[in-house]
Amino acid sequence: MIDTAMQNKKIHQGRNIKRFREMLGIKQEALAFELGDDWNQKKVSLLEQKEIVESDVLMQVAQILKVPAEAIENFDEEQAINIISNTASFDNCQQPAFFNNQPTFNPLDKMVELYERMLKQQQEMIDKLEKLIQNK
Repeated sequence: MIDTAMQNKKIHQGRNIKRFREMLGIKQEALAFELGDDWNQKKVSLLEQKEIVESDVLMQVAQILKVPAEAIENFDEEQAINIISNTASFDNCQQPAFFNNQPTFNPLDKMVELYERMLKQQQEMIDKLEKLIQNK
């Protein structure tokens, strides 16, 4: 059972934006560039400090990071860690009940796919930054 303190805990959307941005290897400056002329690194930093982010900005950031807006709105790192630690007992080598020994996909293929997508995004960001530098 999830305790009531956890249910009432607010999700820090700005911190989630930062987590996803960092996982994708995107700098604040690059995100600011993608968000438009009104944005700069400092404004992105301030955005990442906000507990609640305006829905239009949240949608725009989610689209740039290529993650669902719901992921930014709902991801709770503490709750995810608690669920993992309460369900997965790795010290005595027991597999959690939800573990599927026969995945319906090749995990290595998924990792390669994710890596290729991240490389493509990184190259797109580099190309855009190079264009920005050339225009100055």
